Amino acid sequence: MLRENGDFDADETAEWLEALEQVIQYRGEDRASYLLNQLLQRGYSKGLQLPFFPNTPFINTISKEDEPHFPGDRQIERRIKSIIRWNAMSMVTRANKKFEGIGGHISTYASAATLYEVGFNHFFRGKGQGFDGDLIYMQGHASPGIYARAFVEGRLEVHHLEAFRRELVEKGGLSSYPHPWLMPNFWEFPTVSMGLGPISAIYHARFARYMHDRGLKDTSKQHIWAFLGDGETDEPESLGAITLAVREKLDNLIFVINCNLQRLDGPVRGNGRIIQELETVFRGAGWNVLKVIWGSDWDPVFEADTNGLLIKRFDEVVDGNFQKYIVEDGGYIRKHFWGKYPELAKLVENLSDQQIKKMRLGGHDPVKVHAAYKAATEHTGRPTVILARTIKGYGLGEAGEGKNITHNQKKLNEEEMRHFRDRFDIPIPDDRLADAPFYRPDENSKEIQYLKDRRSSLNGFVPSRKTLNDPLTVPDLDFFNEFLGGSEREVSTTMAFVRMLSQVIKHPKIGKRIVPIIPDEARTFGMEFLFRQVGIYAHSGQLYEPVDADTFLFYREAKNGQILEEGITEAGSMASFTAAGTAHANFGVDMIPFFIFYSMFGFQRVGDLIWAFGDQRGRGFLIGGTAGRTTLNGEGLQHEDGHSHVLASTVPNCITYDPAWAFEIAVIVQDGLRRMYHEREDIFYYITVGNENYSMPAMPENSQEGILKGIYKLSEKPAKEKGKRKARPKAHIFGSGSILREALRAQEILEEKYDVSADVWSATSYNELHRDAMNVERWNMLHPDEKPRKAYITEIMEKEEGPVVAASDYLKTMS
Repeated sequence: MLRENGDFDADETAEWLEALEQVIQYRGEDRASYLLNQLLQRGYSKGLQLPFFPNTPFINTISKEDEPHFPGDRQIERRIKSIIRWNAMSMVTRANKKFEGIGGHISTYASAATLYEVGFNHFFRGKGQGFDGDLIYMQGHASPGIYARAFVEGRLEVHHLEAFRRELVEKGGLSSYPHPWLMPNFWEFPTVSMGLGPISAIYHARFARYMHDRGLKDTSKQHIWAFLGDGETDEPESLGAITLAVREKLDNLIFVINCNLQRLDGPVRGNGRIIQELETVFRGAGWNVLKVIWGSDWDPVFEADTNGLLIKRFDEVVDGNFQKYIVEDGGYIRKHFWGKYPELAKLVENLSDQQIKKMRLGGHDPVKVHAAYKAATEHTGRPTVILARTIKGYGLGEAGEGKNITHNQKKLNEEEMRHFRDRFDIPIPDDRLADAPFYRPDENSKEIQYLKDRRSSLNGFVPSRKTLNDPLTVPDLDFFNEFLGGSEREVSTTMAFVRMLSQVIKHPKIGKRIVPIIPDEARTFGMEFLFRQVGIYAHSGQLYEPVDADTFLFYREAKNGQILEEGITEAGSMASFTAAGTAHANFGVDMIPFFIFYSMFGFQRVGDLIWAFGDQRGRGFLIGGTAGRTTLNGEGLQHEDGHSHVLASTVPNCITYDPAWAFEIAVIVQDGLRRMYHEREDIFYYITVGNENYSMPAMPENSQEGILKGIYKLSEKPAKEKGKRKARPKAHIFGSGSILREALRAQEILEEKYDVSADVWSATSYNELHRDAMNVERWNMLHPDEKPRKAYITEIMEKEEGPVVAASDYLKTMS
């Protein structure tokens, strides 16, 4: 007879389940997993339509029995964490009382404090003793807590905390979020805007493997941690590259997702369950998924639940209800959660309403978090994601704990601070509460000694950014002589650049540091010969024979390959560019990335990542191929780039050029190498190249300065012809990139048809000319008593006569 649950033979079912339990008991979990997998495979082979189970039960992945011993002093660690919580809250509250509306976030760190503190006390390793440290992408909105810890450590002082979100104060303030540009010795990675941290962490972990596999740096002991919120996973960049981490077997990568169920305005998935949803996504991609949902207070209840009714109840409750339980009292929870089934209610009948209310979640239990972190750092073969259940605004009470308004909570009133103080036992007297004073224990206190001992055992403080200062020897301009003398052979600037890149890769000093990055367009740009020359990086090597193996330029993958062939992903390619371009700070090795892409799909497509690269003080060359609007009409309007240089002009440390000749590219690349890697300037380059073939002239004398500053006279026509008494009208034509040759043609037309003498100037960088003029104007305004400076464009044009026409293949605002 078929029972309600679909079981035809309950006795047979019981026998199978009993057999499984015996295998687990006597042969172990690995054997049980193997047998179950074999049964599934046999079922599939027999054509059974087996159900797909993307989720595990809504319980902790690591059972109480499998939890490792917690190595720390629970009491002291809780004390330290409470002090940090107070200072984080105090910093934001004081800032907003002094400067209404200055902003800041209290609730994010309040929910994630245990996740961070377990890491700081037991896992996050600093830089020193020949080790470059773990790379930790902190959740941006949790920055007040990271500052508060640095204050307790003695790395920051009161005057720093008083200047939160006021970076321009005399002694230096604290940036709103992680900003390496604003705090170059502290922050390593900018993680706001949201979504950029996760994708950057994935490609950073892969680049660590790249460095190791190529023998450039031993990165085998480093871990890359990425902390993010559950709401942040809606950003496409957060989850869009997670399959790469599995393909590359990145067991050095750990995601910690703070699942407090709330985003900025309300629930992440009020009608669903975000933890189960994320488990489905990550398990499906092949990640090792560790759920940390319930704290130790729940362990006795799980032990008493012999029929699985509690797990059944979990499956019935959506996140909106779980959030509701946070803001209600224990009686409400008893009635609406436990009271659904009489048998379930019996599990907590010996607990008071207050005890039910205080049952901790997994993300607030250091024992549960430590168990997950330990398992993650020891796991091999694939990346790990930890889904930790927390409460947004934990500890804020009526001020916002678990409420939809908590993200916008910027300050606490005196009564709310009193509740916070009492809950976390902070020794601040009532008469000082209104000021929300900072608190740091005495240097000789148990808390400070413990905190510093733990950091000492883990190789020093984090976060901490250290960078190379020694100049790198780079080739001088003579190395590029091949491109300076000109050639009658018609080539495009793209081909000239690719040839130049090939030559630089062979350079004995810097060749191995070059990182070519290509989003699946190598053949478009004529770069396929590099497949043979240096190979395509693949951690597993080449496990197949390519279809073009019998050709000279076959698709060659190798474990020590130099090219990062990323596939069709500008975002992924930019994340690799970031990892390579910041290697001087994160790996202690100078790497020189060249990322070549369709110029239309660079700044327009991944401008946010490019801005973050500048914020990280990254170095390297972005190469915009098939640039301009007039040389790629066959592809249609969507490929015609008329604005990438305009967008690039908004990034302050991005140096842009639109060259027309091979010698211009050579001068620019050589000077870029010098400035970034020898002079150690925190800048990067954007250079556009075209696909139109034409002969390349030799480099004119005395043109190097003008090429680099943005303009030089390329071709001059005399105003007065021999034998004629009257001078001809004079004009000047500026041109850049693909339009420069049209300027030369216009010069001839003006002379032949209109008897106008026109000089042609190669404007290699309108942006550099504009920046120079703006800087000079500002300097003159601020120094009225000193001799005025002149902009470069003024210096070279002030003695010239006649009108000027400035042209480019870009928007009018460009020229």
